[in-house]
Amino acid sequence: MRKKILTVSAMAAVAALAFSGCSSTEEPASGGGGDGVKIDAPDLPIQEKLGDYEGEVNIVAWAGYVEDAWTEKFTADTGCVVNRRVAGTSDEMVQLVRTGDYDLLSASGDASLRLIAGGDVQPLNLDLIPNFGDDIAEGIKQQTYDWINGKTYGIPLGRGANILQYDSSVVTETPTSWDITWETDSPYAGKVIAYDAPIYIADAALYLMAHEPDLGIKNPYALDEDQLAAAIDLLKKQNGIVSEYWSDASAQITSFTGGTSVVGTSWEVLRKFTEDDKFKGVVPEEGATGWADAWMMAAKSKNPNCAYAWMDYASSPEVDGAIAMNFGMAPANTAFCDLNDGAKAHCDDYHAKDEAYFKNVWFWTTPVETCLDGRTDVTCTNFQQWTDAWLTVKG
Repeated sequence: MRKKILTVSAMAAVAALAFSGCSSTEEPASGGGGDGVKIDAPDLPIQEKLGDYEGEVNIVAWAGYVEDAWTEKFTADTGCVVNRRVAGTSDEMVQLVRTGDYDLLSASGDASLRLIAGGDVQPLNLDLIPNFGDDIAEGIKQQTYDWINGKTYGIPLGRGANILQYDSSVVTETPTSWDITWETDSPYAGKVIAYDAPIYIADAALYLMAHEPDLGIKNPYALDEDQLAAAIDLLKKQNGIVSEYWSDASAQITSFTGGTSVVGTSWEVLRKFTEDDKFKGVVPEEGATGWADAWMMAAKSKNPNCAYAWMDYASSPEVDGAIAMNFGMAPANTAFCDLNDGAKAHCDDYHAKDEAYFKNVWFWTTPVETCLDGRTDVTCTNFQQWTDAWLTVKG
């Protein structure tokens, strides 16, 4: 019964995330260093110490991240009542945080840099979040989505890769390249499923990084105008072999199980929800994009002490692991993996401790005009330009 309940909740969660588009790194999945990426952002103060708990904390989160199963103990321990608002898109989440009515959000990568640059979230004092310590996976620390101008703005919850899923009864050889989803002479033309969001432009850019090096793409989220145009051209060509674009998780699962699609972009949790071993998943030789969400604290937080208490509590192995299992992702706190056999099995399934698996995963990050690959001689394209360009892909 409990497994069934979690499955229903997780389905709601993946459906919510599907509309959001999540978060990338200057180097794929490697730990940060130095001052991180530098962008223009307000120099907001960092809270130096904890004060008295205010009695409540207001959180905007994706479905499945803030549930009674773990919020009730938090309230009992701290006296901070958790008020949750489920968001359906990153744009909605950004607008809600800007009202000043919320203390925390579970930000995705297509929102994080917008929030930092806009002064909507504040830098964090990690000394006040002791659970975000040595057990946090190295590949999820100090990334572009939360490590800006030498300051930490986000506390990651977990991570996942955008895998190449395939129906092994049709695609009988394990794919080693994304070429079967991009090249117009693919033997699976007309059976290729693709993600329906502007951030999917990064998947095209990632493929071009490997196959058209003369374009000079070093980071799939740092595209100048010419590089963006090349990615859009590839996407338009791919349109001719696409069976379906998906933003709804349930529709993606149905597309595979119903035979409409036999290969394309997926998440490990979606592959598992097919409940059929013939559906396999790999990270091909070019690498993959991926996603990681992070707790971020509103600059206008009215309950900062309860907010810090929540971030610490939610970063504990037990709670971070519960969120990861409920949603279907690798937890950030790998100490969860050693709690029991069920935790270990989940971590093995989602590669929680396998840094080699995530080495070539570029986590979703908001494209901004400051080139995230370090170039200073050009202006990179921003998320609005990506959004406008995406509208031309499907005609």
